[in-house]
Formats: sequence, C-alpha cells, structure tokens
Amino acid sequence: MVSNRIQNKNVILLVLVASLGYFVDIYDLLIFSIVRIQSLKDIGIPDREMRQMGEYILNMQMGGLLIGGIIWGVMGDRYGRIKVLFGSILLYSIANICNGLVHDVNTYAFIRFIAGIGLAGELGAGITLVAETMPREKRGYGTMMVAVVGLFGAVAAKGVSHYFDWRNAYFVGGGLGILLLFLRLGIFESGMFEQAAKDKNIKKGSLGMLMGNKDRLVKYIHCILIGLPLWFVVGILLTQAPEIGHQLNAKGTLDAGSGIMFAYIGISFGDLIAGLLSQWMKSRKKVILIFCLFTLASCSYYLSYKGITPTQFNYLAFIIGVGVGYWANFVTIAAEQFGTNLRATVTTTVPNFVRGALIPITLLFEFFVKHFKLIPAAYIMLFFLVAIALFSLSRLKESFHKDLDYMEEDAVPAV
Repeated sequence: MVSNRIQNKNVILLVLVASLGYFVDIYDLLIFSIVRIQSLKDIGIPDREMRQMGEYILNMQMGGLLIGGIIWGVMGDRYGRIKVLFGSILLYSIANICNGLVHDVNTYAFIRFIAGIGLAGELGAGITLVAETMPREKRGYGTMMVAVVGLFGAVAAKGVSHYFDWRNAYFVGGGLGILLLFLRLGIFESGMFEQAAKDKNIKKGSLGMLMGNKDRLVKYIHCILIGLPLWFVVGILLTQAPEIGHQLNAKGTLDAGSGIMFAYIGISFGDLIAGLLSQWMKSRKKVILIFCLFTLASCSYYLSYKGITPTQFNYLAFIIGVGVGYWANFVTIAAEQFGTNLRATVTTTVPNFVRGALIPITLLFEFFVKHFKLIPAAYIMLFFLVAIALFSLSRLKESFHKDLDYMEEDAVPAV
C-alpha cells in the first residue's frame, strides 16, 4: 500500500515536471514569432525585409531543432531520459538569456540555432518518461496533461511580451528554464530504460537500426509526416498573419503574437479533447483523422475571410488551434510504435523533424508565392500537407493498447 502511494506520487511529480518543462519549451520555442517585428525593428531591419529576415531566423531555430533532435534522442536511449531533460533545459535557458543581448541579425539567428538544439530534447524525453511509467490504459491521460499544461507557455510568452520589451521576454524564458532544473532533481528514471541499460548486448539509440531496416524506416517517416500540417499552421499561416491580413483587406493589422497566443489556447483545448476522445474511442488514429479534417476546414475559412478584423482573427486563431490540437496524440503514436531501446530516439526526433520540416515547407511556400501570390500559395500548401498527413496516418497501425515493454532487435545478417 505504502509502495503504491510512493509510486503514485512519483508518477504525479513526473507528469508535473514534464508538463512544466513543456510549458517553458513552448514559451521559448514561440517567443521569436511573438516578438519578431518588435525585435527586428529594434536591431535595424527595414520593413521591406521583415518577412524574409523573420523566415531566416526562424529557419535557423528549426535547423537547430533538427540537429538537436538527433543528438538528444540518441543520448536519451543510451544514457537515460533524465540526463536529456537536464542537458536540454540548461542549454536552451542559457541561449535564451543570450538572445536578449543581440544587436545584429546574424548573431540573433545563430543563437536561435543554439536555442533550437536545446529545445529539441524536452518534449521527447518527457513524453517517453510518461509513456513508459504509466499503465497502458492511462498513459494517454498523462501525455494529454503534458500537452495541455505545456501549451499554455504560448499564453505566458504573449503576456510577458506585452508587459516587457523583447529583450526582457527572452531573459524571463531563460530564467524559467533555470528554475525548472531544481524541480527536475526530484524525478526518477524510467524503469524500462533501467532494465534495458543492464543488458549490454542490446543496441540502444542506434540510428543504424532505425535507418537500416526498411520497415522501421518507413514507419518512422510516416510518424513524421502525420505532423506536417501542425507547424505549417503555426510557422506560416499564423506567424505571417500581418501579411496574410493585408492580402485579405483586413480591417486593421492582424497581430501574429495575439494569433499565436489564442491558437495555443485552442491547441491546449484541442489536446484535451483529443486525449479524452482517444481514451473513449480507444484509438489514436481516428482522432487524428478527425482533427486533420477540421484543420483543413478552419484554415480554408481563414484564408477566404475577406475584411477580417483583428478580433475576428483572434477568435478564428483559437478555432484553428483546436484543429491542430492533436500534437500529444501525434507524439504518443510515435512513442508507441517502437521498442524501449529506440523509443527516446524516435520520440525526440519525430516532433523536431516536424518542426525542422518548416525549412523545406517555407522554401516550397515561397516558390508558390512567387508563382501564384500569397493566398493561393497558402491554399496549395495546406491541402498538400494535409493529404500527406492523412496518407501516412493510413499506413500506421493502431497503437492504443500496445505493450511498450519490448526491445527492437538488430537485424541478423543472412549467411
């Protein structure tokens, strides 16, 4: 009885730390999108270059997330999920403090790249710990709570940027991360990882095992592709709201920071709804299908809303956020598809590859903008990315009831 109470307290603390970690992660991940115009004007970027320089800095951050996802993912399977939480929080906290000191665009971009590397480890390690620690019939609730609490980091980022200038907004983000390190000291390593670590014959965090096996590689790619619409919506449709609003003859300037804040409130509600639906329907795949179709409809409405007002945009951003609120289900599916010795690698790299995919998505988007203008290009990308996500979703097996206590075996060469 006492042992069960201690175990329950450990699980509650773990979910709390993972949730607050994701809260700070989202704050730091989105702070640039929120202070983009203010900060770039302050360092001397002219209005005519604002959109392109913003894309440059954001892409550097996303490039850091790509590289960091690989580094932290491999480390998580080889050295433990807890070490990744500590290292990633420390790195992105220091980087965000440094971001408050920049005075030119290239230094700004480089430090966002470093911050991106740090930010890459938080979510994957947290979700992996929660998924491996909680019973299979309840782990969906755990990952849902991580996402719901964590996504309110966007609200905090917008609130801080409203009351403080952009430099202090970065300092606050770094300070929150440092405070989080003290909470992290009380959580325990995953029992599944500790069991796997005892067997020295099992390969852990091996990219060769992941990339060298066709079935695993295809499954891994499909896990990534189902998340593509998520960051297109946040990184382009909402971040470039002022420019999109101009094309829609908006009655006032659409504020990207407000839109992102309302969207992330919507994403939190969406994750809550998606998590409960997933538990009720006993399915991750059906829920993601519903949310992808809702995203398609709500974003199409946004792109056709002539004469939209800033207030109407904020309401619509919330609705759009609900549609892309399948983030927790998306990451949980990735965690459930692979064995313990590859789970942290997959769960950490998949969301960061989705974030990093914003780089080729932006390049393709700019190609379509050049040939078809802004609104048609946004429509083309929206339908294209949702179609890819739905196809990849159809290729993955349902994982709701899957037992996660198993290892991926290395392929045995043919004699």
